[in-house]
Amino acid sequence: MNNTETLTQKLNNYGSKKEPFLFVVSYDLSQFYLEKLSNLPKNIKFNINENPNSSTPFKTSLQKEPITFCEYEKKFDFLQEEIKKGNTYLANLTTKTKIDCDYSLEDIYEKVDSKFKLLFNKNKNRFVCFSPEKFVQINENKIFTFPMKGTIDSSIKNAKNLILDDLKEMAEHTMVVDLLRNDLSISASKVRVDEFRFIDSINAGDKELLQVSSKISGHLNENWNENIGNIIVSMLPAGSITGTPKKKTTEIIKTIENYDRGFYTGVCGVFDGTKLDSYVLIRFIEEDQNGQKFYKSGGGITCDSDAKKEYQEMLDKIYLPL
Repeated sequence: MNNTETLTQKLNNYGSKKEPFLFVVSYDLSQFYLEKLSNLPKNIKFNINENPNSSTPFKTSLQKEPITFCEYEKKFDFLQEEIKKGNTYLANLTTKTKIDCDYSLEDIYEKVDSKFKLLFNKNKNRFVCFSPEKFVQINENKIFTFPMKGTIDSSIKNAKNLILDDLKEMAEHTMVVDLLRNDLSISASKVRVDEFRFIDSINAGDKELLQVSSKISGHLNENWNENIGNIIVSMLPAGSITGTPKKKTTEIIKTIENYDRGFYTGVCGVFDGTKLDSYVLIRFIEEDQNGQKFYKSGGGITCDSDAKKEYQEMLDKIYLPL
Protein backbone atom coordinates (compact mmCIF):
# COMPACT_ATOMS: atom_id res chain seq x y z
CA MET A 1 0.00 0.00 0.00
CA ASN A 2 1.49 3.38 -1.00
CA ASN A 3 1.40 6.57 1.08
CA THR A 4 -1.69 7.97 -0.63
CA GLU A 5 -3.64 4.76 -0.11
CA THR A 6 -2.58 4.65 3.54
CA LEU A 7 -3.69 8.25 4.07
CA THR A 8 -7.05 7.60 2.38
CA GLN A 9 -7.68 4.49 4.44
CA LYS A 10 -6.81 6.14 7.76
CA LEU A 11 -8.97 9.20 7.07
CA ASN A 12 -11.89 6.96 6.12
CA ASN A 13 -11.39 4.88 9.26
CA TYR A 14 -11.41 7.88 11.60
CA GLY A 15 -14.37 9.39 9.78
CA SER A 16 -16.37 6.15 9.95
CA LYS A 17 -15.94 6.12 13.72
CA LYS A 18 -16.89 9.83 13.89
CA GLU A 19 -13.69 10.30 15.85
CA PRO A 20 -12.64 13.99 16.05
CA PHE A 21 -9.17 14.38 14.53
CA LEU A 22 -6.62 16.72 12.99
CA PHE A 23 -4.90 15.99 9.69
CA VAL A 24 -1.96 17.73 8.02
CA VAL A 25 -0.94 16.66 4.51
CA SER A 26 2.12 17.76 2.53
CA TYR A 27 1.91 19.29 -0.94
CA ASP A 28 2.85 16.09 -2.78
CA LEU A 29 1.07 13.74 -0.32
CA SER A 30 4.42 12.13 0.54
CA GLN A 31 4.01 13.07 4.21
CA PHE A 32 1.00 13.31 6.47
CA TYR A 33 0.12 13.63 10.14
CA LEU A 34 -3.14 12.32 11.56
CA GLU A 35 -4.11 12.32 15.22
CA LYS A 36 -7.20 12.23 17.43
CA LEU A 37 -7.90 15.63 18.96
CA SER A 38 -7.92 13.96 22.38
CA ASN A 39 -4.33 12.79 21.83
CA LEU A 40 -2.91 15.92 20.22
CA PRO A 41 0.55 16.71 21.68
CA LYS A 42 1.47 20.13 23.05
CA ASN A 43 3.93 20.83 20.23
CA ILE A 44 1.09 20.88 17.70
CA LYS A 45 -1.46 23.69 18.02
CA PHE A 46 -4.21 24.83 15.70
CA ASN A 47 -6.89 27.48 15.37
CA ILE A 48 -9.63 27.17 12.77
CA ASN A 49 -12.70 29.26 11.98
CA GLU A 50 -12.33 31.41 15.05
CA ASN A 51 -12.50 35.19 14.92
CA PRO A 52 -8.99 36.67 14.73
CA ASN A 53 -7.92 39.59 16.87
CA SER A 54 -8.95 42.92 15.40
CA SER A 55 -5.75 44.54 16.64
CA THR A 56 -2.60 43.69 18.56
CA PRO A 57 0.11 45.83 20.19
CA PHE A 58 2.92 43.54 19.04
CA LYS A 59 5.21 44.65 16.23
CA THR A 60 8.40 43.16 14.86
CA SER A 61 10.76 43.62 11.96
CA LEU A 62 10.87 41.05 9.20
CA GLN A 63 14.05 41.12 7.11
CA LYS A 64 13.78 39.37 3.74
CA GLU A 65 16.53 37.88 1.59
CA PRO A 66 14.59 36.81 -1.53
CA ILE A 67 15.97 35.42 -4.75
CA THR A 68 16.93 38.19 -7.17
CA PHE A 69 14.54 39.38 -9.85
CA CYS A 70 16.96 37.97 -12.43
CA GLU A 71 16.71 34.51 -10.86
CA TYR A 72 12.93 34.80 -10.66
CA GLU A 73 12.67 35.99 -14.26
CA LYS A 74 14.47 32.89 -15.53
CA LYS A 75 11.85 30.69 -13.88
CA PHE A 76 9.08 32.96 -15.14
CA ASP A 77 10.40 32.81 -18.72
CA PHE A 78 10.63 29.02 -18.55
CA LEU A 79 6.97 28.87 -17.56
CA GLN A 80 6.04 31.19 -20.41
CA GLU A 81 7.68 28.79 -22.85
CA GLU A 82 5.72 25.89 -21.34
CA ILE A 83 2.52 27.92 -21.73
CA LYS A 84 3.35 28.62 -25.40
CA LYS A 85 3.86 24.89 -25.96
CA GLY A 86 0.42 24.22 -24.49
CA ASN A 87 1.78 22.18 -21.58
CA THR A 88 0.17 24.46 -18.99
CA TYR A 89 -2.24 27.37 -18.96
CA LEU A 90 -1.78 28.43 -15.35
CA ALA A 91 1.14 27.53 -13.09
CA ASN A 92 1.67 28.58 -9.49
CA LEU A 93 5.34 29.55 -9.10
CA THR A 94 6.66 29.69 -5.52
CA THR A 95 10.00 30.50 -3.93
CA LYS A 96 11.78 30.05 -0.62
CA THR A 97 12.96 33.27 1.07
CA LYS A 98 15.38 33.46 3.98
CA ILE A 99 14.05 35.75 6.72
CA ASP A 100 15.23 37.19 10.01
CA CYS A 101 12.60 37.81 12.66
CA ASP A 102 12.63 38.73 16.36
CA TYR A 103 9.96 36.17 17.20
CA SER A 104 10.10 32.41 17.60
CA LEU A 105 7.61 30.23 15.73
CA GLU A 106 5.67 29.89 18.99
CA ASP A 107 5.58 33.68 19.38
CA ILE A 108 4.35 34.07 15.82
CA TYR A 109 1.59 31.52 16.33
CA GLU A 110 0.35 33.28 19.48
CA LYS A 111 0.52 36.82 18.11
CA VAL A 112 -0.53 36.66 14.44
CA ASP A 113 -3.97 37.87 13.41
CA SER A 114 -5.45 35.02 11.36
CA LYS A 115 -8.55 32.77 11.26
CA PHE A 116 -6.55 29.67 10.34
CA LYS A 117 -3.35 28.96 12.26
CA LEU A 118 -1.14 25.94 12.75
CA LEU A 119 2.02 25.41 14.80
CA PHE A 120 3.69 22.11 13.91
CA ASN A 121 6.79 20.48 15.39
CA LYS A 122 7.08 16.81 14.50
CA ASN A 123 9.65 14.53 12.85
CA LYS A 124 12.04 17.34 11.85
CA ASN A 125 9.18 19.37 10.38
CA ARG A 126 8.96 22.64 12.25
CA PHE A 127 6.73 25.40 10.89
CA VAL A 128 3.99 27.91 11.57
CA CYS A 129 1.19 28.78 9.16
CA PHE A 130 -1.42 31.58 9.25
CA SER A 131 -3.50 30.95 6.18
CA PRO A 132 -6.26 33.15 4.71
CA GLU A 133 -7.48 30.42 2.32
CA LYS A 134 -10.15 27.86 3.14
CA PHE A 135 -9.85 24.56 1.31
CA VAL A 136 -12.83 22.28 1.90
CA GLN A 137 -15.71 22.67 4.32
CA ILE A 138 -18.32 19.94 4.85
CA ASN A 139 -21.47 20.41 6.89
CA GLU A 140 -24.85 18.63 6.76
CA ASN A 141 -24.04 16.63 3.61
CA LYS A 142 -22.97 19.74 1.70
CA ILE A 143 -19.40 20.42 0.62
CA PHE A 144 -17.85 23.80 -0.14
CA THR A 145 -14.50 24.90 -1.51
CA PHE A 146 -13.15 28.44 -1.73
CA PRO A 147 -10.47 28.98 -4.40
CA MET A 148 -8.43 32.12 -3.78
CA LYS A 149 -6.56 33.67 -6.70
CA GLY A 150 -5.68 37.34 -7.19
CA THR A 151 -3.94 39.76 -4.80
CA ILE A 152 -3.50 43.54 -4.75
CA ASP A 153 -2.30 46.15 -2.26
CA SER A 154 -5.42 47.90 -0.97
CA SER A 155 -3.58 51.25 -0.79
CA ILE A 156 -3.43 51.40 -4.59
CA LYS A 157 -6.03 53.81 -5.96
CA ASN A 158 -9.22 51.98 -7.02
CA ALA A 159 -7.55 48.69 -6.02
CA LYS A 160 -10.80 46.71 -5.89
CA ASN A 161 -11.92 47.78 -9.35
CA LEU A 162 -8.44 47.34 -10.78
CA ILE A 163 -8.15 43.70 -9.77
CA LEU A 164 -11.74 42.79 -10.64
CA ASP A 165 -11.45 44.43 -14.08
CA ASP A 166 -7.99 43.01 -14.87
CA LEU A 167 -8.34 40.51 -17.73
CA LYS A 168 -5.27 38.53 -16.66
CA GLU A 169 -6.61 38.19 -13.12
CA MET A 170 -10.05 37.26 -14.43
CA ALA A 171 -8.61 34.52 -16.67
CA GLU A 172 -6.40 33.14 -13.89
CA HIS A 173 -9.23 33.04 -11.38
CA THR A 174 -11.67 31.50 -13.87
CA MET A 175 -9.24 28.66 -14.64
CA VAL A 176 -8.84 27.86 -10.94
CA VAL A 177 -12.61 27.92 -10.38
CA ASP A 178 -13.11 25.53 -13.31
CA LEU A 179 -10.42 23.23 -11.93
CA LEU A 180 -11.90 23.19 -8.41
CA ARG A 181 -15.40 22.68 -9.76
CA ASN A 182 -14.18 19.61 -11.62
CA ASP A 183 -12.31 18.36 -8.53
CA LEU A 184 -15.45 18.73 -6.43
CA SER A 185 -17.50 16.83 -9.02
CA ILE A 186 -15.43 13.69 -8.37
CA SER A 187 -17.16 13.25 -4.99
CA ALA A 188 -20.19 15.55 -5.10
CA SER A 189 -23.35 16.05 -7.14
CA LYS A 190 -25.17 19.28 -8.06
CA VAL A 191 -21.89 21.21 -8.10
CA ARG A 192 -22.35 24.94 -8.64
CA VAL A 193 -20.52 28.25 -8.25
CA ASP A 194 -22.40 30.10 -5.51
CA GLU A 195 -20.28 33.26 -5.51
CA PHE A 196 -17.80 34.31 -8.19
CA ARG A 197 -14.88 36.64 -7.45
CA PHE A 198 -15.65 38.32 -4.15
CA ILE A 199 -13.11 40.38 -2.21
CA ASP A 200 -11.60 39.63 1.19
CA SER A 201 -9.38 42.06 3.11
CA ILE A 202 -6.21 40.47 4.51
CA ASN A 203 -4.08 41.96 7.29
CA ALA A 204 -0.53 41.89 5.91
CA GLY A 205 1.29 43.57 8.76
CA ASP A 206 2.35 46.97 7.49
CA LYS A 207 -0.29 46.93 4.74
CA GLU A 208 -3.67 45.51 3.81
CA LEU A 209 -4.08 43.17 0.85
CA LEU A 210 -7.23 42.51 -1.13
CA GLN A 211 -7.65 38.88 -2.22
CA VAL A 212 -10.17 37.53 -4.72
CA SER A 213 -12.06 34.32 -3.85
CA SER A 214 -15.01 32.30 -5.11
CA LYS A 215 -17.37 29.87 -3.39
CA ILE A 216 -18.27 26.51 -4.94
CA SER A 217 -20.67 23.96 -3.44
CA GLY A 218 -21.93 20.42 -4.02
CA HIS A 219 -24.01 17.71 -2.35
CA LEU A 220 -22.63 14.56 -0.70
CA ASN A 221 -24.21 11.27 0.34
CA GLU A 222 -25.32 11.00 3.96
CA ASN A 223 -22.44 8.62 4.74
CA TRP A 224 -19.81 11.10 3.54
CA ASN A 225 -17.95 10.75 6.85
CA GLU A 226 -17.03 7.18 5.84
CA ASN A 227 -15.32 8.54 2.72
CA ILE A 228 -13.46 11.58 4.06
CA GLY A 229 -10.17 10.17 2.76
CA ASN A 230 -11.47 9.67 -0.78
CA ILE A 231 -13.00 13.16 -0.82
CA ILE A 232 -9.90 14.99 0.43
CA VAL A 233 -7.28 12.99 -1.48
CA SER A 234 -9.20 13.30 -4.77
CA MET A 235 -8.80 17.09 -4.55
CA LEU A 236 -5.08 17.14 -3.70
CA PRO A 237 -2.84 18.88 -4.41
CA ALA A 238 -5.09 21.94 -4.27
CA GLY A 239 -5.75 23.51 -7.66
CA SER A 240 -5.14 27.07 -6.46
CA ILE A 241 -1.49 26.32 -5.67
CA THR A 242 -0.67 24.08 -8.63
CA GLY A 243 -2.37 25.13 -11.85
CA THR A 244 -4.09 23.62 -14.85
CA PRO A 245 -3.92 20.97 -16.15
CA LYS A 246 -3.00 19.89 -12.64
CA LYS A 247 -0.84 16.80 -13.23
CA LYS A 248 1.34 18.23 -16.00
CA THR A 249 1.64 21.62 -14.30
CA THR A 250 2.78 19.96 -11.06
CA GLU A 251 5.53 18.16 -13.00
CA ILE A 252 6.66 21.45 -14.60
CA ILE A 253 6.69 23.28 -11.27
CA LYS A 254 8.86 20.59 -9.73
CA THR A 255 11.55 21.06 -12.38
CA ILE A 256 11.99 24.80 -11.82
CA GLU A 257 11.30 25.64 -8.19
CA ASN A 258 14.55 24.01 -7.00
CA TYR A 259 13.37 23.39 -3.46
CA ASP A 260 11.07 21.02 -1.61
CA ARG A 261 7.71 22.59 -0.77
CA GLY A 262 7.15 19.98 1.96
CA PHE A 263 4.00 20.85 3.92
CA TYR A 264 3.83 24.30 2.31
CA THR A 265 0.76 24.46 0.01
CA GLY A 266 -0.50 21.21 1.53
CA VAL A 267 -3.66 21.23 3.65
CA CYS A 268 -4.65 21.12 7.30
CA GLY A 269 -8.09 20.08 8.47
CA VAL A 270 -10.20 19.24 11.50
CA PHE A 271 -13.12 16.81 11.71
CA ASP A 272 -15.12 17.36 14.91
CA GLY A 273 -17.30 14.28 14.54
CA THR A 274 -20.05 15.96 12.54
CA LYS A 275 -18.45 18.53 10.24
CA LEU A 276 -15.09 19.15 8.58
CA ASP A 277 -13.11 22.36 8.07
CA SER A 278 -9.79 22.65 6.27
CA TYR A 279 -7.46 25.26 4.81
CA VAL A 280 -4.51 25.53 2.43
CA LEU A 281 -1.09 25.81 4.09
CA ILE A 282 0.01 29.17 2.70
CA ARG A 283 1.55 32.16 4.55
CA PHE A 284 4.06 29.68 5.80
CA ILE A 285 7.29 29.98 7.81
CA GLU A 286 9.51 26.98 8.46
CA GLU A 287 12.60 26.66 10.62
CA ASP A 288 15.48 24.34 9.78
CA GLN A 289 17.63 22.33 12.19
CA ASN A 290 20.03 25.30 12.57
CA GLY A 291 17.24 27.67 13.62
CA GLN A 292 17.18 29.56 10.31
CA LYS A 293 13.70 30.65 9.22
CA PHE A 294 12.37 30.56 5.65
CA TYR A 295 9.17 32.03 4.25
CA LYS A 296 7.58 30.30 1.24
CA SER A 297 5.40 32.35 -1.10
CA GLY A 298 4.35 32.70 -4.73
CA GLY A 299 1.57 33.30 -7.23
CA GLY A 300 -0.11 32.14 -10.41
CA ILE A 301 1.49 32.66 -13.83
CA THR A 302 -0.48 32.87 -17.10
CA CYS A 303 0.39 34.01 -20.63
CA ASP A 304 -0.67 37.56 -19.69
CA SER A 305 1.45 37.77 -16.53
CA ASP A 306 4.07 40.47 -16.04
CA ALA A 307 7.30 39.22 -14.44
CA LYS A 308 7.90 42.34 -12.33
CA LYS A 309 4.35 42.36 -10.98
CA GLU A 310 4.50 38.65 -10.15
CA TYR A 311 7.84 39.10 -8.40
CA GLN A 312 6.37 41.94 -6.34
CA GLU A 313 3.33 39.82 -5.45
CA MET A 314 5.66 37.08 -4.22
CA LEU A 315 7.39 39.67 -1.98
CA ASP A 316 4.10 41.20 -0.79
CA LYS A 317 3.03 37.79 0.51
CA ILE A 318 6.00 37.68 2.87
CA TYR A 319 4.56 39.30 5.97
CA LEU A 320 3.39 38.82 9.54
CA PRO A 321 -0.24 39.85 10.20
CA LEU A 322 0.46 41.62 13.50
